[in-house]
Amino acid sequence: MRKRCADDPHEGKQTTSSKLIMTLASCSTAMRLMSTVTLTLFYALICCSVTEKTSNVSSPNIIIMLMDDMGWGDLGVFGQPSKETPNLDAMAAQGMLFPNFYTANPLCSPSRAALLTGRLPVRNGFYTTNAHSRNAYTPQEIVGGISEDEILIPQMLKKKGYVSKIVGKWHLGHRPQYLPLENGFDEWFGAPDCHFGPYNSSIRPNIPVYNNSEMLGRYYEEFKIDKKTGESNLTQMYLVEGLDFIVRQTEAQRPFFLYWAADATHAPVYASKRFLGKSQRGRYGDAVMELDYSVGQILTLLQSQGIENNTFVFFTSDNGAALISCPNEGGSNGPFLCGKETTFEGGMREPAIAWWPGHIKGGTVNFQLANVMDLFTTSLALAGISPPDDRALDGLDLTPVLLNRSHALQSRPIFYYRGNELMAVRLGEYKAHYWTWSNSWEEFNNGINFCPGQDVPGVTTHDQKEHTLQPIIFHLGRDPGEKYPISVLTKEYQDVLSGISPVVEQHKKTLVPGVPQLNMCDVAVMNWAPAGCEKLGKCLKVPKSEPWKCDWPH
Repeated sequence: MRKRCADDPHEGKQTTSSKLIMTLASCSTAMRLMSTVTLTLFYALICCSVTEKTSNVSSPNIIIMLMDDMGWGDLGVFGQPSKETPNLDAMAAQGMLFPNFYTANPLCSPSRAALLTGRLPVRNGFYTTNAHSRNAYTPQEIVGGISEDEILIPQMLKKKGYVSKIVGKWHLGHRPQYLPLENGFDEWFGAPDCHFGPYNSSIRPNIPVYNNSEMLGRYYEEFKIDKKTGESNLTQMYLVEGLDFIVRQTEAQRPFFLYWAADATHAPVYASKRFLGKSQRGRYGDAVMELDYSVGQILTLLQSQGIENNTFVFFTSDNGAALISCPNEGGSNGPFLCGKETTFEGGMREPAIAWWPGHIKGGTVNFQLANVMDLFTTSLALAGISPPDDRALDGLDLTPVLLNRSHALQSRPIFYYRGNELMAVRLGEYKAHYWTWSNSWEEFNNGINFCPGQDVPGVTTHDQKEHTLQPIIFHLGRDPGEKYPISVLTKEYQDVLSGISPVVEQHKKTLVPGVPQLNMCDVAVMNWAPAGCEKLGKCLKVPKSEPWKCDWPH
């Protein structure tokens, strides 16, 4: 019987924040106090160490904030009626809002791989060929991870002396060769996988939390998540780590890249005690409020350090809100169809804000079709680094748009992939579906619904439907919810098809797929004995290796 994948130079050096976090994480009473005490202690420590503002670094600092399963409709600036994201709304008012910003895949791991490599998952290997059009990711039984042939943002930024840190969720493979410090990052505080659990450690280990290349403990053990109440201080820990990194690099006058990948809005959602019960939206809203607060704290620190004019910040999410987790643990995709796991707009259109005082004109709304892979190319352009010329890149340089050097929008397609299949293409205001599928009838009949309350006959199909000879076409300006297909009998349909077809043909003709990394699973590769477990007495017995082809149900 086939097994199914479960649901979904700084080495050894502890920073002030790391010591503080471990002291607090080891004591449940202190954990409850963390959200009110930690930042006070942190600011008390840094205010004495930073005596003057420093802004003479030649290359701009770069901060990418990537949320987890946060939807387009979760921000007040995009119309969320509870208006509980004042810091993000202010960030948009001071920066540039991108209503037409997309991820590269409707699932976490492939979208993160695309961001850091600037390449579609089908190029960088973050897909599966085990079945047609299947979403695959990196649960802890996955054998593969980010290919050694890929080049990541931090590896490129080293050419200009950048120091890079990831805070939060990695999700590009948990085996030693795939971890962040083996792929260009200098520092890491976070976890390799989702915070699923708790598990019976004789069957499945709890996910480790790392400081650089060694584990500090595990989720649900040293790093508490109370699934009953939703209480956890992980977001506060991630905030402290990010603030500490910014201060240290500012003091050292080194350009830095901070990849802040907090995951509180991924089920099981969590928030610290200070935020629990505060949102009109329930526990998910509590998590959003705490993330919004954290964004505000980071931007405030940049201003207090006098480096806001030398720091480019971009906020977005890895994929659409997980409607399957609604109403208690899922977000909102606004007016868009369906959510995470699908290639409808709700699964792939993301909230996006760029912020860079003195460079990006405040209060700007830009309708450029943009993609998470653009952050690779744009980051290199900001740093003055030429992109690698030995591979196909899918990201555009957005600096002409960001810096108002060009008023004309760049014409480019958006490709909607699900696994190994090109499901749809957007060009201008039009989107053509070549395949439609939400999920299987078997899953749907078992209560798994990626499009609750949004059935569109012939569109949100539970069988994989091919429309290659006659794509289903929508005008997303008139119909952002993809409810009213344009009649194939109209001149509009024929004109649109004649424009999109050559784009699709050229893309398929020139596409060279990467070696799929998400085909094989094995219980022996789980997080039984991560580096550092010996020091903590946290090593678990590794079972016999029994590899199998991963079963990806949707």
